[in-house]
Amino acid sequence: MSSITPDRAESPYILSIDIGTSAVRAFLFDRIGRAISGIKAREPLEIRTTPEGASEADPDLILERTWRCIDSVMEQASPLSQRIGGVASCTFVGNILGLNRSNQAITPLITYADTRAYGEVAGLQAEFDERIVHDRTGCHFHPCYLPAFFRWFAKARPDLFKQVTRWISIGEYLELKLFGGSAVTYSVASWSGLLNRNSLTWDEPLMAALPIRMDQLSPLVDSKHFQKGLRPEFANRWPVLKDIPWFPALGDGAAANIGSGCLSPDRVALTVGTTSALRAVVDFPIPHIPKGLWCYRVDSRRSLPGGALSEGGGLFSWLIKTLNLPDLSEVEEALARIEPDAHGLTVLPFLAGERAPNWAGHARATIHGLSLATTPLEILRAGLEAVAYRIAIVFELLRQILPSEPQIVASGGALIHSSSWLQIIADTLGRPLAISEVQEASNRGVALLALESLGVLKNLNEAPDFIGPVFDPDLKHRERYQKAIERQKRLYEKLMRS
Repeated sequence: MSSITPDRAESPYILSIDIGTSAVRAFLFDRIGRAISGIKAREPLEIRTTPEGASEADPDLILERTWRCIDSVMEQASPLSQRIGGVASCTFVGNILGLNRSNQAITPLITYADTRAYGEVAGLQAEFDERIVHDRTGCHFHPCYLPAFFRWFAKARPDLFKQVTRWISIGEYLELKLFGGSAVTYSVASWSGLLNRNSLTWDEPLMAALPIRMDQLSPLVDSKHFQKGLRPEFANRWPVLKDIPWFPALGDGAAANIGSGCLSPDRVALTVGTTSALRAVVDFPIPHIPKGLWCYRVDSRRSLPGGALSEGGGLFSWLIKTLNLPDLSEVEEALARIEPDAHGLTVLPFLAGERAPNWAGHARATIHGLSLATTPLEILRAGLEAVAYRIAIVFELLRQILPSEPQIVASGGALIHSSSWLQIIADTLGRPLAISEVQEASNRGVALLALESLGVLKNLNEAPDFIGPVFDPDLKHRERYQKAIERQKRLYEKLMRS
């Protein structure tokens, strides 16, 4: 079991915080990464979006919700709190906000889903050889990364831009409020598109071409770096946490790999939440990254190659709502009865633009082949299959840099609650799909990395991986899906290359 009762939990414990796009979650984990049952907190968050492409949140509200989560966990953990050995956190990435000279936020928190910087991408591609930049930073030019964002913001909000003295992520903002100073981990920085992944420094050629200075970004640190000594306001609020290590925030994707037991190249993590991602942890150099993938960092020793899709559970939810279908529990059985690719539909599932593999932020969704006989359930099935095809395309790219045939471990609430979708993906990939039984992989991942940094775990492999049931592929279905993938590619070429 991935959880343990308080009376059986082994200390030291780690308080783990995950700032996501929909909520802040906090848990207490024991010395081998088991969540302690009955000790958890959740506070909802809201991301504001606009038709113009904005995706923003209130950074101070996020911190207030985070403090409330810590309050709740500390109250629930009262008998165990004296044995908390550290605090770890992760956040959704990328994100950015601007501070004034008083270290107050004067911009909203801008999230990775903001597309308003799309118009700056072409200029960057004209100035730089994107293949070289991609190998150096691990990132393509795209509105979700900071090079395009800084250029756009400087033009769109010039007066506000001039008032910003420092640009930081929400994890750094949390640390700044708690301790009066903050740094950014290689992990979070790698999601910015500005980190040289080889030298682990801010990329000088890119920085020289942007309207910001190097000293407006935080110093870079490894994940083992920590702070102690909370400011009085917080020391009084949580006296037990005052003088224990607080580790800086990591990217939630890196944390999710660790938390789901995907610690090495022989396991690839497939995470399907609102969006989707395929990631692997490697400890060897990757000189050249296949076009379409990114390569982030877990820490100074470990890289995180993979690809992210804009489509995932968000598409599932949108189809259920838009087609006025009943809840998932009611449609699951009916979905399973539909034969693979038997609906005559070809779907490009880009409701929120495309990320991997082509990074066409302007792409939009398309359903081709509708007829009077098409049913809402068939459209739903075609949408789920379409996401599986995009996952398969990214997986084939990722395989090119992995030394062996990896096991795929799936997690994410949007996926693991749909056995039909799990089977579709297993059949499309043509390989077994194992299910992670860890409910909160990102929270668990940062807890395990904190335990490793503290020396409690000598090796992350000492922690159980909690891999659960396996969905085996039907290879006859795979043949049908391979033809459907080629059909999807042809439609993509006609619409996107014209």
